[in-house]
Amino acid sequence: MKIPRYYEKLENYLEPNKALLIFGPRQVGKTTLLNDFLKTTKLKYRLESGENIRVQDVLGSQDFDQIKEFVEGYELIAIDEAQKIKNIGMGLKIIVDQIPGIKVIATGSSSFELLGQTGEPLTGRKRTIILFPVAQLELKKLFNNYELKSELAEYLIFGGYPAVATQVTKNKKVEILKEIVESYLLKDILEFERVKGSKIIFNLLKLLAFQVGSQVSLSELAQNIGVDHKTVGRYLNILEQSFIIYSVQGYSRNLRNEITKKGKYYFYDNGIRNAVIFNFNELALRNDVGALWENFIFMERLKKRAYKGIYANAYFWRTWERQEIDLVEERDGKLYAYEFKWNKGNFKVPSQWAETYKDTSFEVINKENYLGFIL
Repeated sequence: MKIPRYYEKLENYLEPNKALLIFGPRQVGKTTLLNDFLKTTKLKYRLESGENIRVQDVLGSQDFDQIKEFVEGYELIAIDEAQKIKNIGMGLKIIVDQIPGIKVIATGSSSFELLGQTGEPLTGRKRTIILFPVAQLELKKLFNNYELKSELAEYLIFGGYPAVATQVTKNKKVEILKEIVESYLLKDILEFERVKGSKIIFNLLKLLAFQVGSQVSLSELAQNIGVDHKTVGRYLNILEQSFIIYSVQGYSRNLRNEITKKGKYYFYDNGIRNAVIFNFNELALRNDVGALWENFIFMERLKKRAYKGIYANAYFWRTWERQEIDLVEERDGKLYAYEFKWNKGNFKVPSQWAETYKDTSFEVINKENYLGFIL
């Protein structure tokens, strides 16, 4: 089964003399997306890999003549794993500035390298899209609502990595997730010069996996894994920029009883979260269904906002009296509050929220009504 991706028609995102940057976690299908597009395009293209030393030498050289000669005669230049090329931002800038009408696509599995290299050189010369693990929004092209709901437990436990979602047996899903975590997930991070080993990273990820949906303190994390809080902060930033975790801050209008100093961390994929703690038990045997549900819904909503161009700031909200809301979206000058509950129930808007933030909407998202929220 081939899963249709939201960005299948990459030609809609290409512009002459601009670079299209495709980011996302490893193994989510960026290379497949690129290759599928190249098979159908009528543009004369050149496809190269950033892992090729010769390509690294040319595109990292900042030599105008050498780079122009490299791309001469092509309408489209495609570079996979572009983050491997030193000074790739300047190389791409030379291409889009010096070759009239040229189109460029560059993929990268880690944003902390590629964004850092391309940000300033490609100001006004790039368009960026993020490819996530498979979204329910994409699966809707294959299945109806009943079928999606029937497979909900599978998505909560095994997530949406393409190689996992297309497997039938539990053993094969677990095998692939284990391979992704051990061989691919931390590859970019461990290549980063200031990260010396995997043990601290794995211990940090385990702590975060057990605290999905809860507020996290840097000092508590640091104490638990035996490093200083600055190191924890740096590692969290790297994990986030390499598309493994996603951070959310508390919403406040500077009221004394609102908590803002602690953050929440979600995993980009439930399957990865469960692989980190190696728990693939069925839902009836788990005590973390609420956390799985919150992580799943939060990330599916994030995918929808990204794919549909819904611009919003996302927060959580909590007071010292422990009144809380899982997601607050700030859109078009208005606030929209959402609480994520696995089971349907009679949940009311927190009184302090209702009193403080009047004229805002409040909705509970459960396993009965969730598809309208994420599709």
